[in-house]
Amino acid sequence: MNLATVKSLLKETITEWQKDKVPILAAALAYYMVFSLAPLLMIVIAVAGSIVGEAVAQKEVIEQLETLMGEQGASVIANAIQSQFQPSSSIITTIIGVVTLLFAATTIFAQLKESLNIIWHVEVRPGQGIWEFIRSRILSVIMVLIVGLLLLMSLGISSFLAGMSDWLDKVVSIPSLLRSLIDNGVSFILITILFGQIYRILPDVKIAWSDVAVGSGITAILFIIGRTLISFYLGRATVASAYGAASSFVVLLLWIFYSCQIFLLGAELTKIWSRRYGSQIRPSSNAVMTKNYRP
Repeated sequence: MNLATVKSLLKETITEWQKDKVPILAAALAYYMVFSLAPLLMIVIAVAGSIVGEAVAQKEVIEQLETLMGEQGASVIANAIQSQFQPSSSIITTIIGVVTLLFAATTIFAQLKESLNIIWHVEVRPGQGIWEFIRSRILSVIMVLIVGLLLLMSLGISSFLAGMSDWLDKVVSIPSLLRSLIDNGVSFILITILFGQIYRILPDVKIAWSDVAVGSGITAILFIIGRTLISFYLGRATVASAYGAASSFVVLLLWIFYSCQIFLLGAELTKIWSRRYGSQIRPSSNAVMTKNYRP
C-alpha cells in the first residue's frame, strides 16, 4: 500500500465520519458511558474477583483507569465503585440492585450497537420488537463477560511481566523505554481483541474476521496514541479548573467523549477498508441495509 492509497483511505474515512455525524454519536455514547461505566466495572470486578479475589481485581481496575485517564478522572469512577460495594440490608434490595446494575452496565453496549449500525448503514427489520431488545441485552451481557475475561488476561500478563522484570533486574538493568514498549504492546493486544469483539458481535452485520482484525488493530493504535495526547492535553489545559468542584467529572466526561470519537473513527475506517479491500459488510438475517448504504 503506497502513500497515495493511504491518503485516499484516510480522506474517505474522514468524509464518512462527517457524513454520519460521528461527533453527535460520540456525544450520545459519552452520555450513556457516564452512567454505565461504574456499574459495568463493578460487574467486571465481580467476574474477575471470583477467580483472583475482589480486592485484587478492584485494585487492577483502578490502576488501569488511572493509566488511561489520570488520577483526577479515575477518582470519580473509583469513588462510585467503592460506594456501591456495600452490603445490602435485605434480599429484595440485593435482587433489585443486581437487576438495576446489570441493566445499567449493558446500556452502553446497546448504544454502541446502535451507533455501529448507523455507521455501517444497517437497521433492524421492522417487527422485531421485544425479541430484538432481549437479543441486544444478551449480546451486551456477553460483552461484559468478555471485558471481565480481558481483565483476567491483563492481570495474568501483568503478574508475569512483573515477575520477569524483578528477575531481570537482578541480572541486567531494563531501560524505561523498553518497559514502556512492552506495556504499550500488551495494551495494543488487549485493546485490539476488545475492539474486534465489539465490531464483530454487537452490530447487526456479517463481517469477515480479516476485516475486523485490520480495523480493530488500526483503531487500537489510534486509541493508544489518542489516550496519550488526551492525557497530555487534560494535564495542561485549564478547562477542568474552570468548573471548580465538578472538575474531576468534567475531565472524565472529556476523556470519554474523545475516546468515543477515536473508537467510532475506527469503525468508519473498518467500513471503508472492508468496502475497498475486504469482503464487504453485509446485514445479518434480522437486519437490512439502509438507504444511505453505498457499496
